[in-house]
Amino acid sequence: MIPLANPAVIESLDYEAVLAELLADATARLAAVGIAYDVGALEFDPVKIVLEAAAYREVLLRARINDAARANLLGFAGGSDLDHLAGFYEVERLDGESDAALRQRVVLAIQGHSTAGPEERYAAIARAVDPRIVDVRVYRVDGGPALECALVASDNNGIPDQPLIDALQAALDAPQVRSINDHVTVVAAVAAEIDIEVDIWLRPDASAVLIEELPGILAAAWADEGGIGVDLVTSWIAARLHVAGVARVEVVAPAASIVAADHEALALGTVTVNDRGRMR
Repeated sequence: MIPLANPAVIESLDYEAVLAELLADATARLAAVGIAYDVGALEFDPVKIVLEAAAYREVLLRARINDAARANLLGFAGGSDLDHLAGFYEVERLDGESDAALRQRVVLAIQGHSTAGPEERYAAIARAVDPRIVDVRVYRVDGGPALECALVASDNNGIPDQPLIDALQAALDAPQVRSINDHVTVVAAVAAEIDIEVDIWLRPDASAVLIEELPGILAAAWADEGGIGVDLVTSWIAARLHVAGVARVEVVAPAASIVAADHEALALGTVTVNDRGRMR
């Protein structure tokens, strides 16, 4: 989904501003009956204590109204609120599916309602099969009626196992889904596993265990930012490994960026981190 700023219906909350408004209102009301109220700055003043409690409760109420507004917006709703929004578009949460994944599937379901089988339609069907399916790409083979649906899994380094491929194939072959003009074959999107080797120099105050943590840091970043059609760029490798405590990164392998086809995904293989000492 495209990141959106808070909509106008979501109000910014300011306790001090609410309290100031209540104090001003109380001062005016007392003045109207001939009472001069000028001790609002005193923390122990009974009127101020009551208004502080009222201001706090008003801020809580406004926060609850904000929450109710967010619960009706796809980009902000979560939990059971998101389940109900998704249900409007006939999308049900899968076991173990996160809010972010469910939001993506709702968007795909909306986009996939178009006729003539847009790519989003196939993606919506695929993502509803199993929460392990994190990305798919549908493309035509040799310009004919044959289509391939390449998928990436969330586990096994992105490579789907045969049961997952079979489950998606069955979903796409279902009579209510399959177009009579298309013949779809499900394939693994991962084209190759790329081994990584880097030279790392640590800063003097960095923990020695950081060297051991870097492969996991890189793998987590690729799992979040990689996908079908995403190139593995050497400058990206260096940037993601240049975390706090790292003074210098040099990528040894791959020697150049690896370009992925539009329907292919790259997987990280072995990540070798060479400790080259420390530098300022």
